[in-house]
Amino acid sequence: MKFTGKVHKFGNNIDTDVIIPARYLNSSDPAELALHCLEDLDKEFAQKVKPGDIIVAEKNFGCGSSREHAPIAIMAAGVSCVIAHSFARIFYRNSINTGLPIFESAAASEALKNGDEIEVELETGLIKNIKTGAQYKATAFPGFMQDIISQGGLINYVKNRG
Repeated sequence: MKFTGKVHKFGNNIDTDVIIPARYLNSSDPAELALHCLEDLDKEFAQKVKPGDIIVAEKNFGCGSSREHAPIAIMAAGVSCVIAHSFARIFYRNSINTGLPIFESAAASEALKNGDEIEVELETGLIKNIKTGAQYKATAFPGFMQDIISQGGLINYVKNRG
């Protein structure tokens, strides 16, 4: 599975309260959450992001409160995956559970810029800047986690195991 899209770059310590502000947690509707994704950092993020685009961030992405609303809002906004130097552990697990692919790569986090067009391979963790040809390696997921992601999250994975 490959993801191709434009980079939306963010910095360090992007917490779940910024990804989806607490004032919107009265809704569990993904479409409603998407409208407010990252709005406290970039008021026009929900309007700018296109299906397939990719968030790239620095260290500790998804820190803060343990809420599944954050990866749900990101996916519902159209983001295909997130690349960061590092992720908060609870966000990491919530992302897998909801089917949001995330990739840890210090080199990609540092080198990629806002607006770059990139391609990411789920199976290998290879990240490629389409314009420059530069490649970066992210930690690839074990097979069962790739299955969880490709089936849209843990609930679908368990249902399909039959």
